[in-house]
Amino acid sequence: MSSTEAVGRSDAGSRRESMRAVRLVEWQAQPEVREVPVPVPGPGEVLVRVTAAGLCHSDVHLLEWPEGTLQYRLPFTLGHETAGVVAGLGPGAEGFAEGDAVLVYGCWGCERCRHCLSGEMNLCENAERRGGVGGGFGHDGGLAEYMLVPSARYLIPIGDLDPVQAAPLTDAALSPYRAIKARLPTLTPGTTTVVIGIGGLGHAAIRLLEALTPTRIVAIVGSRADAVERALALGAHAAFRSEGLDLDAVRAETGSAGGAALVLDIVGTDETMRIAAGLLAVGGHATLLGIAGGSFPMSFGSVPLECSVSMNCWGSLPELNEVVALARAGQLHIDVETVELDDAISALRRLAEGKVNGRVVVVPQDRGVPVPGRK
Repeated sequence: MSSTEAVGRSDAGSRRESMRAVRLVEWQAQPEVREVPVPVPGPGEVLVRVTAAGLCHSDVHLLEWPEGTLQYRLPFTLGHETAGVVAGLGPGAEGFAEGDAVLVYGCWGCERCRHCLSGEMNLCENAERRGGVGGGFGHDGGLAEYMLVPSARYLIPIGDLDPVQAAPLTDAALSPYRAIKARLPTLTPGTTTVVIGIGGLGHAAIRLLEALTPTRIVAIVGSRADAVERALALGAHAAFRSEGLDLDAVRAETGSAGGAALVLDIVGTDETMRIAAGLLAVGGHATLLGIAGGSFPMSFGSVPLECSVSMNCWGSLPELNEVVALARAGQLHIDVETVELDDAISALRRLAEGKVNGRVVVVPQDRGVPVPGRK
């Protein structure tokens, strides 16, 4: 059954035929909170009552892109960082029971290509032609009271982990984790990693680097008055403002290597990519996580010898399991601010204006149902 059909009951035992959802209804326009039918889980599907849903700069970019940039059909519900409780199981859905607390993995692949078969649905070769890469990107996501998940395979149990903390693990932590994990053998004592941008992904990146590596951490921050102090409080060893940045001063903070073994660009403009290229050490690596549309200046003479660059693509399902394990062990904390569903659109505006620290997490107030983790 499709996500537009109405459900006759909820996990609360009361009849619920409609719910509120933050919907993208027109390209290059603000989303709208609309009343839509509660979905019914069909064969293999799982209905999740949403307890927390993170807001991401990817959502902001999605709102900015003109029609035709992505081959997604409108309207659909936004939100790709989702925690919730299993509310219903379609025929054949196994491995979970109603009431189980879960995270929703955001990349929904074809489950047939070589990437999907290895658990890397984030690299699915057929996702775009199937109408979207997952919930919140072409398919209905988690900025709603309920979310329909196509398979129990995309759920990860979280037990008693606070859903408000857990929801951002699915992207804000997962994306930098994948980027850092790939470079762990090179982040030895005496190396430096530069993190450009300390918003949702950036602050998680600093905490992951601190937890997983001995590398020295240098942050490049934006124009907010408290940005340098915030980066240092997060665990960076040094921090610099991007405006009027002195690359020589930053390189001096990287020690005897004369540059960074790893640069994580979590902004992705022409300017930040120029900074990333200018801070690499010989043999260093730049990973691009920001999607602001910039170009990396990769040519002979523009970067040190034997450096490399890659574009990060979210993270795999096994990697999300590892991120959850870190959080459950107390090794990863996400700075969050909670808002209600009706305030999600104004929170997206603040995010676009750079007026958010850490992650904004939307907590739907399901009518008549208490929400675990609500602050």
